[in-house]
Amino acid sequence: MATVRDLLAVKGSHVLTIGPDATVYAAAVLMNEHKIGSLVVLDEGQVCGIITERDILQKLVGERRDPTATPVRDVMTTEVVCCRMHTTIDEARAVMKNRRIRHMPVSDEDSHVQGLISIGDLNAHQANAQEMTIHLLQEYIFGHV
Repeated sequence: MATVRDLLAVKGSHVLTIGPDATVYAAAVLMNEHKIGSLVVLDEGQVCGIITERDILQKLVGERRDPTATPVRDVMTTEVVCCRMHTTIDEARAVMKNRRIRHMPVSDEDSHVQGLISIGDLNAHQANAQEMTIHLLQEYIFGHV
């Protein structure tokens, strides 16, 4: 069964992070520059939150706050759901579905970030697996095996 480790082996484990005292404006600029939807928030190397596009829309724009004066800590999601390298793809998908989240940091036992997976990563993995299954079944059906 495929694990988060397998996903990160293909995707890579580079994670963009920001500190809790940075401004939301700086977070938005960083997300826009890299065309990503979230940043892991680290405080002294430990995961303390995650800031997403949804956080910015709901807690900043929706409340008419100034992005240049509002620190990330005021709008980030603090209840961060993380997984481990050995977490199966199915387990990760179930957690993301049940918690209604789109991004999940991968951490070690000491809460150090090892990577980040998204629902898009899980969908791409599933699509690739299904394409491979279809190809193999077609090869079998048409006697090319």
